[in-house]
Formats: sequence, C-alpha cells, structure tokens
Amino acid sequence: MKKLMLFVIILITQLGYAQTQEALVFFADKENVAASIENPISILTQEAIDRKALHDVPIDERDVPVTESYITNIKGQPGITVFSKSKWMNAVYVGGTQSQIEDLLNLSFVIGVEFMDPDLNLFPVPIPVPDKYAQENMQGRIVYDYGAAANQIEMLRGDFLHEQDFTGEGMIIAVLDAGFPNIAGNPAFAEMISENRLLGTFDFVLDQVPIGGSSTHGAKVLSDMAGFLDGQFVGTAPEASYYLFRSEDTGSERPVEEAYWLEALERADSLGVDVVNTSLGYQDFDNPNYDHSYEDLDGVTTLGARAGNLAFEKGMLLVTSAGNDGNGFTYVGTPGDAPGILTIGAVNSEGEYASFSSIGPTVDGRIKPDVMAQGADAAVIDHNGNITTNNGTSLSSPIMAGVVACLWQSRPEARNYHVMQIVRESASLYNNPTDEMGYGIPNFEDAYNALQILGNEEILREGTFALYPNPASDILMVSFPKEIELAEVIISNLMGQVIRKESISKAGNRIDVSTLSAGLYLATVVSNGKYNTFKIVKQ
Repeated sequence: MKKLMLFVIILITQLGYAQTQEALVFFADKENVAASIENPISILTQEAIDRKALHDVPIDERDVPVTESYITNIKGQPGITVFSKSKWMNAVYVGGTQSQIEDLLNLSFVIGVEFMDPDLNLFPVPIPVPDKYAQENMQGRIVYDYGAAANQIEMLRGDFLHEQDFTGEGMIIAVLDAGFPNIAGNPAFAEMISENRLLGTFDFVLDQVPIGGSSTHGAKVLSDMAGFLDGQFVGTAPEASYYLFRSEDTGSERPVEEAYWLEALERADSLGVDVVNTSLGYQDFDNPNYDHSYEDLDGVTTLGARAGNLAFEKGMLLVTSAGNDGNGFTYVGTPGDAPGILTIGAVNSEGEYASFSSIGPTVDGRIKPDVMAQGADAAVIDHNGNITTNNGTSLSSPIMAGVVACLWQSRPEARNYHVMQIVRESASLYNNPTDEMGYGIPNFEDAYNALQILGNEEILREGTFALYPNPASDILMVSFPKEIELAEVIISNLMGQVIRKESISKAGNRIDVSTLSAGLYLATVVSNGKYNTFKIVKQ
C-alpha cells in the first residue's frame, strides 16, 4: 500500500508538471531605452506625444517596446506559446507546462514568472463556456421613433454638452471589445467612415489588423457612442474619432484576455487615445483555478486592474462596465475594481438601479461602481443597422464614455483625474453613495460648469497637488501647483492613524514609501493652510 501511495504521489506530480499553465514572464531590461526616450517619435505617434505633453505625463522606459530578440528567444523554447506582450510590464504572456515555464528562469534576461494559477491546482474541472453577454443579447422591441437614444442621453444631460457644440470632435476613443462585424456596411457608422474618423483596427486575439469576430457585442457598444442615423438615433459622442480593438475571445474565458487587454491599452496610449471604453469584465474562468475571488478584487492585484492603473498613470481616461453579476457573484469584477478606472453601473429608464448590475464596495472599502447610466432597455443599433433595445452594463459604459469624451473636449488641458472627480461630484448621490448606485447618476451640465470654473490651463495647474505613481512601489512623487514651493505630506492608514509626516519641496518632491506595508493609505498634502487628500495604493 505504501508503494502504491508513493506511485500515486509521483504520478500526480508528473501530471502537474504536464498540465498546461499560463503565466507572465518578466524581462530584466530593454534595449535602446535612452535613445528611444530622447527621440520619442520613434516609439510613439505625434498625437500620443502631444497628449502626454498637454497633461504633463512623462515619457519613460515603460513606453519603450519590449526587446524583440527576447520574445523571439522565448518563442523558440520547447513547448512555449507566446500569446501577448506588454511594454509597460516588460513581459510576455505565455502558455506551457509548469516545468517548461519555470525553465525560462534559466534564461539570462528573464527575472521572474507569475503564474495565473497561483496555487497550480492540477485538476481543473471542465465546465461549459457561459454566454457572458446573455444580458446584452436579450432582444428588446424594435424602435424607429425619432430620438430612440434620447432618454439615455438626457438622463445624463449629455444633450446639454451637444447643445454647446461638444460632440466629441477632436477626441480619440478606443473601444476594446469582443467583435465588430459589418462596421463598414452598417449605415449607423457611414458618417464616421466617410469622415475618416475610424482611425484603425486591430485584433489582438488573432494578431491581425482586420477585426470582426462572431460576437456582435462590440458593434452594439460602439453604436452608443458613434452611431448616427439621421432622425432616429444619435450616440453620445457622434463626432469623435475611434480605434476598434478586439481583445476578447468569446470562444473561451481565460486570463490571457486580460493580457490582450493590457496590450491593447498600450497600443491605445502609443496612438494618442484620450478615452478608452471597455465593456468587458473578468472574475470566473473556464479553469476555476484562475478565478478571481472577492479578496483579489482590491484594485491592484489582478492583471486587468494593474493594467488599468498603468493606463491611468499614462494620462488616458478609462471607462469600464461594472458587470452583470448583481444576481450572481454580486460584486464589480476586474478591471472595474481598479482605482484608476471610472466604473459604470446600470439603471433603468427611470434612473432606478437595475438588479443585474454588479455592486460594491471593493474588498478594501472603495466605492464601486463610480457612477450610473442607463443599461436596462438601452437603445442600441445592431450589426445590421436596426435600432433595438438591450440590457447590460456593457451599454451603460459606452453611453457614459461618449459623454465623458464630450466633457473633456470642453477643457482638453484638464487632467484625467480632474475630469473623473468632477463627474463623480456632479452625481446625484455624491454625498450619500450606496453599494448599488455608487455616487449615482451624473449631471453633465453641472460637470461642465464645474470644469469651466477651473478656467484655463494655468489656473488648473495652480489649483491642486497631484501624487503619482498610484499604485506606488518604492517612490511616491508629488506634483506642486504653481507658486507653491514647500509642503508637508501626512500619510495615515484608513483608521486615521498617522504613519509618517515628511516635509517636501518642489525640488525635493520624492517620498520613499518602500518600507510601507502593501495596502491602502491616505496621503494629505498641506501647504499654506490648504490641503488635498488622496487615496494611495502601496504595492
């Protein structure tokens, strides 16, 4: 019997090392970093360089592409498949057996491996692939009356922005989604295409420029921003320009889709995108060993959340659906849990909480969703150009993203965090947020007025401190308003207990946080009787 048990243990170990796994593989360095940063047009478009300059976002090593020779070497390793790459993380996302992936650590340029299954459970239970778009695919009645989209725009006072001639013109929106069939043949997008406002496409799942896919989800999502049928339907940003990126593989549910999403964000940043809409979310996978628990959804743990926070640091404004798990898992999934993302829940046509909409708070106590828009019986245009209604936070997100782009158009020099906070503060429940509704339904007329009060760029710069990067690993930087030279930073825990006080100056604006334990803190910057308080995440 003992020999039999020993044989079983050996067999289990061998099976474990033969089981296919997925992992991030991190590289030690990059080539041509200094030269690339000195000549940024070699790695970024002019639009991206201009946006970063406008928002004081530094061009740094993270903008430099991953060294191609490293990727080629990894591809040549036995049993390894490279699915995706990330310049921000200086990593590739690979598949292979545990032992094959661990063998990559023997390469001189590989410094670490992060498995998507941290426990390396050897016996995943096969389960059928659920239709994650079940809510959105429930067909509503066909509506051809004028203004089918009127309620969802007017609920947010997006019509006010349109009346002020802020319709998204000059703003660039990237749509990261599942499938975009028949975009060229859909009359709802004829004006966008004829005016050359469809700037480009890419399918990160198939690694090709053409996009399509069997899912019609992305086309419907796009319609709520870009759709235009004269006298019948108007999207929330009808004159914006768009990139369409497919990052979702509807044939399976695997964490590699978070890696595709990260790579799509990096592409968006390099192209000068302002606003990103993501009507996707991740919590459970085909392999249950990869599932994200509620404890994982703290805004800094999952690959999706980390990617979203990096994109926020790079100056883009990300709008993401909260998810349709209100009657299931319950809570907002990732990347919607990230603090650097504006996460959108769903209400009905009367502004009441829709029961399917995922709720908060996050495990670390933050308000999520941030704000709400119509997602129950929301008007959409399907891939054949027909107006109908669908349900899902996948629709409330683009409805919000388009209006956010129009708002930002009115003051493009504003920082992404200014715009996000103004939107939150304009919402109906800002002073009394709830788990279901977050801060409530924004009023973009109020948000517009608040943004105008900030005045021109110089006044905007004078108004507040800023802390970055957030999340922070070792160093926290403080950006000073104009004409302020000295300040004090007070870091406390969520119970209000002061952890550290430190005096800083505009020249000496670095704070060493390497000794802080990982978690959420409050950082208050005080100067001349004025103060700003920020939530910071220490990794």
